[in-house]
Amino acid sequence: MHSNLPGSILAIDLGEKRIGLALSDAGRLIARSYGMFLRQSRREDFARYEEIIQKEGVTLVLMGLPLRDGAENSATMWVRDYAADLARVLSVPVTLWDESYSSQQAAASLSERGIRAKKQKGRIDAAAAAFILQSYLEAHYPTELSELPDL
Repeated sequence: MHSNLPGSILAIDLGEKRIGLALSDAGRLIARSYGMFLRQSRREDFARYEEIIQKEGVTLVLMGLPLRDGAENSATMWVRDYAADLARVLSVPVTLWDESYSSQQAAASLSERGIRAKKQKGRIDAAAAAFILQSYLEAHYPTELSELPDL
């Protein structure tokens, strides 16, 4: 399910140890890295998401779904279970989106910006969440250049 309500989208790149976050603008055109935090319990993680939702005016949560060559696997099932629990407690809808290659794209992007592999660790999760979110935005809210306002 995805929301047609105006407002920001919070993207979550769920990892075993770290959770990367990205946020769209309210017009749902651009994704930006929002940060990363270490996983705690589901209850603590979910409370943190709800804080961000309230603070940032989020109307949809997008959870990256780890498919391997389009196929489901144990990580996919774990994320589906986590997302289902999350959807039961959040004040906004939760939807899943294929996160294939987002971590590789994030690492490449950080490398291109001169950030060495050792320093990428903490940033890669948030950057991956931004790639997942941008992919979703481009698929669901295509914008023609002619629709953009004149500057």
